[in-house]
Amino acid sequence: MKAIGFVMLLAASFCFAQEPSDFQPATSNVLDSQYPKVDGNSRVQIRFRAPDATRVKLNFWSGPKVDMEKAADGYWTFTTPPMAPGLHYYTIIVDGAEVSDPASTAYFGGSKWASAVEVPEAGANYYLPQEVPHGQVSEIWYHSSVTGTWRHAFVYLPPDYDAQTKARYPVLYLQHGGGEDASGWIRQGKANFILDNLIASGSTKPMIIVMANGYASRAGYIVPDLTGKPFGSPEFMKVMQERMGAFEDDMTQVLIPFIDKTFRTIPNRDHRAMAGLSMGGMQTFQVTFNHLDLFSYVGGFSGAANVFAMGNNKLDTKTAFNGSMADPAAFAKRVHLLWIGVGTNEPERMKTGLENLNASLGEGKIQHVFYESPGTDHEWQTWRRDLKDFAPRLFQASAQPATSAR
Repeated sequence: MKAIGFVMLLAASFCFAQEPSDFQPATSNVLDSQYPKVDGNSRVQIRFRAPDATRVKLNFWSGPKVDMEKAADGYWTFTTPPMAPGLHYYTIIVDGAEVSDPASTAYFGGSKWASAVEVPEAGANYYLPQEVPHGQVSEIWYHSSVTGTWRHAFVYLPPDYDAQTKARYPVLYLQHGGGEDASGWIRQGKANFILDNLIASGSTKPMIIVMANGYASRAGYIVPDLTGKPFGSPEFMKVMQERMGAFEDDMTQVLIPFIDKTFRTIPNRDHRAMAGLSMGGMQTFQVTFNHLDLFSYVGGFSGAANVFAMGNNKLDTKTAFNGSMADPAAFAKRVHLLWIGVGTNEPERMKTGLENLNASLGEGKIQHVFYESPGTDHEWQTWRRDLKDFAPRLFQASAQPATSAR
């Protein structure tokens, strides 16, 4: 996933002689670590000890790699320009070897464990723990007849789940993005705190959230070597479609029945939603539109239909998704919410694809919500904001009207 705020990084000059007094350790640090630090202007200061190294670079994804400055005590430092709020992945390159920062909590992103620093959003506490009742998060395991393996998912239960033993709850299936895993929405996205706070405010219905592993392969399938094959290449897309198909079957044939059997759900389409970020958004559109008998709420966070394939093209709402949108009035009765979100600073191709999808839906008179997160890129702060807007619209007495939110 992409961090932002570094477009002009190499052109900037910085001073390391003095440390502003308001630099404070980041909340994402490991126990008692003083670095990384964040100041009131959202600048980040990284310090890394490598006394025998000859060159150390800082790599905030996906900005340019920048040289750190070595001090006499063997510490290398760098102070960034102001960064957008949110969680920013980074690694450190020591004489050509890429490593994580031992002072930072490790998060699974980019298909590996990496460091990250949390830059606070001024005045925002919707994704932080507060003095409200808190739900429970557990990790569950189930055996999949589709993959022939044991698979796992994280499950959020709302605060009153144990106390209200006769109550049954709607379910949101919430998917992570490419290169991440089932833990992402809890560890990086803070989905449990977001829902705790929304439920406590009375704006959101108590619900169960299921966060599954988005990668699946059918029993016996061997993933081919994609070394040197770029994202979007025919070889890459063939593997992606195969794995998305396996995930679709695992979710609809195995996971949903398991969740309905294990937890006190309301097991019908009117009380079942699915959303996902980036790759998870594409999975959401594939799964839900192929199974509208199972879902009536659909959300794409920086991902929906294959926006990369769409590019500058428009979606034909009369024929897309097996013609399910051909009759807008009938679609609105069947799908209670169709929601699409994007950050205003996302990569141009993705942003254009989602904007064109929004325009196509509007021209086709398809009731939907289009939300833009101001000043954020393809990153977790965009998706936290997405969930904050999306969740209150779920499982209400009536369908939400089409709006455009900023």
